[in-house]
Amino acid sequence: MPGTNLTRDEAATRASLLDVMSYTVDLDLMSATSPDQGTFGSVTTLEFTCREPGSSTFADLVAPHVREITLNGRSLDPATAYADSRITLDDLEATNTLVVTADCAYSNTGEGLHRFVDPADDRVYLYSQFEVPDARRVFTTFEQPDLKAVFTFIVTAPSHWVVVSNAATPEPAEAGDGSSVWSFPTTKRMSTYITAIVAGEYHGEFDTYEGKFGTIPLGHYCRQSIKEHLDTAALVELTKQSFAWFEEQFDYPYPFGKYDQLYVPEYNAGAMENAGCVTLRDEYLPRSRQARSFFEFRASVITHEMAHMWFGDLVTMKWWDDLWLNESFAEWACYWCEANATEFDDAWTGFANARKQTGYRADQLPSTHPIAADNVDLHAVEVNFDMITYAKGASVLKQLVAWVGIDPFLEGLRAYFKEWEYGNPEFKDLLATLEKSSGRELEGWAQEWLQTAGVNTLAPSFELDDEGSYASFAVTQTAHEDWPTLRRHRLGIGLYDENADGHLVRRDYLEIDVEGASTLVPELVGVKQPALLLLNDQDHAYAKIRLDERSLATAISSLSTFEDSLPRALVWGAAWDMTRDGEMRTRDWTELVLANIGEETDAWAVTRLPSSTALAVNFYSDPAHRADLRATWESGMRELFLAAEPGSDHQLTFARSYAGAAHHDANLDDLIGLLDGSFTVDGLAIDQDMRWVLTTALARAGRFGDAEIDAELEVDKTISGQEQAAAARASQPTAEAKQAGWDAIVDPATPNETSREIAFAIFRFGQEDVLEPYLDKFLTAAETLVDTLGFHKASTVLEYCFPIALGSAGTLARVDEWLADNNAPKQAQRYIGEARAEIARALQARAYDAS
Repeated sequence: MPGTNLTRDEAATRASLLDVMSYTVDLDLMSATSPDQGTFGSVTTLEFTCREPGSSTFADLVAPHVREITLNGRSLDPATAYADSRITLDDLEATNTLVVTADCAYSNTGEGLHRFVDPADDRVYLYSQFEVPDARRVFTTFEQPDLKAVFTFIVTAPSHWVVVSNAATPEPAEAGDGSSVWSFPTTKRMSTYITAIVAGEYHGEFDTYEGKFGTIPLGHYCRQSIKEHLDTAALVELTKQSFAWFEEQFDYPYPFGKYDQLYVPEYNAGAMENAGCVTLRDEYLPRSRQARSFFEFRASVITHEMAHMWFGDLVTMKWWDDLWLNESFAEWACYWCEANATEFDDAWTGFANARKQTGYRADQLPSTHPIAADNVDLHAVEVNFDMITYAKGASVLKQLVAWVGIDPFLEGLRAYFKEWEYGNPEFKDLLATLEKSSGRELEGWAQEWLQTAGVNTLAPSFELDDEGSYASFAVTQTAHEDWPTLRRHRLGIGLYDENADGHLVRRDYLEIDVEGASTLVPELVGVKQPALLLLNDQDHAYAKIRLDERSLATAISSLSTFEDSLPRALVWGAAWDMTRDGEMRTRDWTELVLANIGEETDAWAVTRLPSSTALAVNFYSDPAHRADLRATWESGMRELFLAAEPGSDHQLTFARSYAGAAHHDANLDDLIGLLDGSFTVDGLAIDQDMRWVLTTALARAGRFGDAEIDAELEVDKTISGQEQAAAARASQPTAEAKQAGWDAIVDPATPNETSREIAFAIFRFGQEDVLEPYLDKFLTAAETLVDTLGFHKASTVLEYCFPIALGSAGTLARVDEWLADNNAPKQAQRYIGEARAEIARALQARAYDAS
C-alpha cells in the first residue's frame, strides 16, 4: 500500500505517459468561518493527454470525502476508484478530462490549507503550504514537479476577505449571502508544489518596482492584529534592491507578473517560494526590538525566495533528487545578493558565523548524506530536506563559483534560464552549460562534492628555518573514516601580523588548489612566519580548518583585534570545531568567548556564540567542574550585559544570554527586578518579548509558577503570548509541568507552532532529576509519532524533545539497545541516531575538558 508515498519510478512512468495541459480549481472556503466545520469544497478539472490510449495511471488526492469522479464523461465510483490517496484512472484516451469533487480538510499542522483563528480578534486566516507533496490536500493533482501545467483558481470566500494566489488578484463578484467569487487569471506553467491560495481578513500594503524589464506590482500582507509591525518601507526597499540585482545578473525578466509577500501565522518553515505569492513566517514582523542579526536573516530569507522565482519556479527540477540544487542555489544567491545589493554588505561573514556552521554540524552526524541525495520516494525527500541541502549545498556552490569564476558562472546561468524556461532539466544539464561557459571539467568535481558525504579537515604542516621563515609548507587534508573522500578545494591562505595599533592585519594572501592528502605550497617557502596563519581565508572552501600552535595562541590573545570580520569568523569557527571535536577544552573556549565577544562586530557572531557556549558549558564540560564553569559563564554574561553600550545589539543579546545563564539567587533577583522595574539598565527596553524571556528564565529556575505565567499572559493575549506561555509552563522544573508539556506535544490537536515552542523549552539542562522518565517515554513514543502527528509535527518532537540533558554513558547504552531493536520509521531512527551521536561527541569533549 503506497499510503501518501510516491516513488521516483512511479513518477517517471507517469511522466512518460502524460502531458498535463491545465488545472481549473474551484474552492469553496465559506466554511472556514464556522468553528465546527473542518472541511471545504474542492472541485478540480484536469485536462491532460496520454501517449498510449487505453493505458492506466492515477491522480493524487488526500481528502476525507470524495463525492464525485468523472473521467471523459464516465462516472467513476469513488468507493472503488479512490483508495490510498490515489484515484485510479483506467482506459485513458488521447485527450482526457478528469473532474473530481471532494471535501478536503483544513489543517493545523502547516500542511495543505492551514486554518488559524487569531485570539487577538477572532479573525480567520488561511494559507497553503504545498512543498513537498501537499497540493493534493487541497485539490486533485499529478503530484510531481515535472508535470507542469497552467492553473486557473476560482475561490468562493466571505466578501470582506482578501484572497491572493499566483496570478493577479481579480475584482471579486458578489455571490449572495455574504460570499463573493474570485476568478483568477490563468497562471504561467508551473509545478503543483509552488501554487498557492492565501485567504482571510489580511491587511495589505502595495507598491511597484520599476526595473530593467518593466513594472512589477508588489504586495505585502499580514494579519490585522499585527499590521502596526509591518515595516513596509524596509521590506519594499529590500524587495526592490533584490529585484534590481537579480534581473541585472540573470538577464532574464521576472517571470510571474506580480510579486506578493504574505506574512502568515503558525508557519512550519521560514518561507515558501510560491510563484508570485511568497509566504513567510509572521515572526519576521517583530513586535519588539531585535538585533541586527534578526534583520540580516530576514533579508536572506526574502532574497532566497526571490532567487527561487528563476531557479526553482521558472526552471524546476525533474524529480526531488535535484531538490538540493533548488535550495543550495537560492541559499548561495541570497547571500550573494545581500552582500552586493543591500545594507548587509558583510553577509558572507554572517554566513560563515552561522549558516555554514549548521552545514558542518549536519555533515558530521550519522545521518549525513550526499548533497545530491538518492531520493527514491517522497519519504526520502522529507527526511533529506535538511542543512546538507541548504547550508552545505550553498557552501559548495560558493566554492564552485570560486573554482570556475563568477563571470563564467553567470554566463552559464543566463544560458540555462533561456534554454530551460518553464521546463524541468536535470543537474547534468546545468553542469554541461557551466562546463561550456567556464572551460572547466566539472564531472569529477560533481562526483567528489555532490555524490559523497562528510567534511574534510585542512591543516598547515611546515618546518621553520633558523630565521623563523618557512623552510617547507604544505596543506594536509584528512577525512572521517566513515566518509573518506579527499576533495579538491579552492583555498585562500592569509598571513596576519599585528600592526603598530595592535590590530591583526593581513600581510599577504594567496590562493591555491588543494588536492589529495598533502599539497605543497612552494610560494610560502622563505616567507617569514606570521603571528597567525589562516587557511581558507575568504571562506571559499567547505572544510574544517585547524590553526597551528602559534596561530591559536595569537587567536586566544588577540581575536577581537582583527580589522576584518570574515577572518575573525573563520577563527571562531576553527576554535568551535576544535571544542566540539575534543581538541580544545570547553573552559578554554568559554574564556575565549568571554574575553572577545564584547568587541565582536559581526551581528551573527554576537547572536550565535553565546548560545553555542551555553551548550558547551552545560553539555561538553567536565562534570567535575561544571558548576564552577556555569558560575563563570553566568557572571561573565552579567558583566558583558552591564558593560555593553546602552541600546546596542550587544546589550540586547547579552541580556537574553544572561537570563538563560542565571541560576544563582542574586542573579535571579536581577531578572525579577528587570521585570518589576526595581532594577533598570540604561538603554534596555523591557518590551513584551523581553518580558517573556525573563518570565521563562524564572519559570525554568523554579522562581515563577503558573500564577506568574498566567499574569503575563493576561497582559499579552496574542497568539505569540499563548505560545510563549506554553513554553514557560513547560520550562518549570516540576514533574507536573513536564508531564503537561509532554501531553501537549504528543497531542495532534496542539497547533504546530505551540508544539514547537514547547519542544524547545521542555527538557532543559539542570533539570535532570525530573527528566529521567522521559528517555523511555521518548523512545516508546518514537515508534508511533509519525503516524499520529504527521511528518512535520513529528519531526519537531523527534528532533528537539530527546532528553539530551540526560546524556551519559548509560543513556548511550540504552539508545544503542533501542536502535538495535525497534519498530520505528526511518525518520524516527534518524533523529534518535543523531541524538546518540551528539551524546557520544559530548562524552569525548568532556574527557578532553578534564585533561
